[in-house]
Amino acid sequence: MAVPGTFRPVRYRDDGVVGVCTGGGIARSAAVIAALARDPRFDFRKAYWITAGIAGIDPADGTLGSAAWAEHVVDGDLAHEIDPREMPADWPTGYVPLSQSRPYEEPRRNRVGEVLFTLDPGLVDWAYRLTRDTPLPETDVMIQNRMRYTGHPKARLSPSVLKGDNLSASTFWHGRLMNQWANDWTRYWTGGRGNYVTTAMEDSGTLQALTFLGQDGSVDLRRVLVLRTASNFDMQPPGRTAAENLVEENSGKFSAYLPSLEAAHRVGSRVVRELVDHWSLHADRIPGSLTP
Repeated sequence: MAVPGTFRPVRYRDDGVVGVCTGGGIARSAAVIAALARDPRFDFRKAYWITAGIAGIDPADGTLGSAAWAEHVVDGDLAHEIDPREMPADWPTGYVPLSQSRPYEEPRRNRVGEVLFTLDPGLVDWAYRLTRDTPLPETDVMIQNRMRYTGHPKARLSPSVLKGDNLSASTFWHGRLMNQWANDWTRYWTGGRGNYVTTAMEDSGTLQALTFLGQDGSVDLRRVLVLRTASNFDMQPPGRTAAENLVEENSGKFSAYLPSLEAAHRVGSRVVRELVDHWSLHADRIPGSLTP
């Protein structure tokens, strides 16, 4: 069905499942989610939202084809920036938190619902426990790629379901130094509670839209899950430069592109089916949550 303001037609089933493709980038995802939620033909007040898509993964935490449920989503775009060639010598990065004067300055300005989005921990843990035994596909190409990552034991394992936080930014970044920034940025904004695992482009836009929509009760922000599956590593293996690896692991060339799409469906659909098949249980009480 056509919904004004969306990127592509919306898919709808009689059991209440709605599917929408946001397109790439934070701005596009925020606009599409807002347009969908405001369409008068739908009632999303008790709806569960599952954002599912591919991502780069930190080889310190997981491997190609893995699926990560996020407990936190951190926006990677709202910031000040100085070219590293012009930054003070004692700075670790030229990227500075918005309204601060130096990298990772304390105390943090409270930007919950703007830079930091924290999902309902009980619901996230419920989704993880429900899906953690899901078998995930792997290919010979994936195995060959992951074995390059010596010094990263988790990168060399078979894909699995895990919990891990998402850094959302519209710039497709890559490389060891950017990976370090992603870990530091996530740790900073979560007060040390979060662990960066996946990088993608849309989730902070989706959550920003849902945050605003939740102000009048149009949606329930506690009923949101973010699932990302690893199509590629976010940095180069030993012996390669970031530029060399970016050429190989670029859009349309991801070594785990199709397996990561399949992983997103296998894992995400288990949650969807559980919610739909037992709606009488989940309509009024969020699974795993301590609050109704």
